[in-house]
Amino acid sequence: MGKIKRFKITDLLIGLVFAILFLSLGLVITINFRPLYYLDVKLLNIPETTGYSKEEIIENYDALIDYSSPLHKGSLSFPSLDASPSGIQHFKEVKDIFVAFYWLGAFSLITAVVIIIYKSRHRVTSYLLVSSITAIVLPLIVGLLLAIDFDTSFLMFHKIFFSNDYWIFDPITDPVINILPETFFLHCAMLIIAFIFIGSLILYLIYLYLKKHSGIKYRKKLGIKI
Repeated sequence: MGKIKRFKITDLLIGLVFAILFLSLGLVITINFRPLYYLDVKLLNIPETTGYSKEEIIENYDALIDYSSPLHKGSLSFPSLDASPSGIQHFKEVKDIFVAFYWLGAFSLITAVVIIIYKSRHRVTSYLLVSSITAIVLPLIVGLLLAIDFDTSFLMFHKIFFSNDYWIFDPITDPVINILPETFFLHCAMLIIAFIFIGSLILYLIYLYLKKHSGIKYRKKLGIKI
């Protein structure tokens, strides 16, 4: 019963903070990890399936990622691809979501640091275990949904986050969709999930380390041989 009492509601809320932090950081890192797309250009045979050169594909993709940055000012303009007003509006909405995650990541990081400092001063470690478990629930659920039916999950995602159908691209008016295959988005999702798993594992390993060393200090204090 003693161990159960240590798992408080506050620990679960702290776990939620870490889950949001890992999700936000995972998303931000994935967005800016361009080598993932560069690798997919080759693995998914994008030049062969679209008719565009590798250089042209990367140039237009880089323009899209540059536009998605919170630091970018101005409208989206592709170097060599046409874009419809609805397509441009969709990417603007996508950027708004990305920027929100930048802010969410910054806020949750500051909150997490404050929590760690406070808990360290009071020598409390149970929240690390709870946070590790809480943070891993989201990727497990998402990963399961993606494994069962990625197409349906992809559709649900867009219906949840967008209030219009601008995300349904016409390859003729918005040829950029041709260089962004669904499999690439699947790889992005897998990278984000992997990042959350790593974050959760780090919390768990820190918990084990602190638990072990606090136990050693306790036994030494009582004069117990170890």
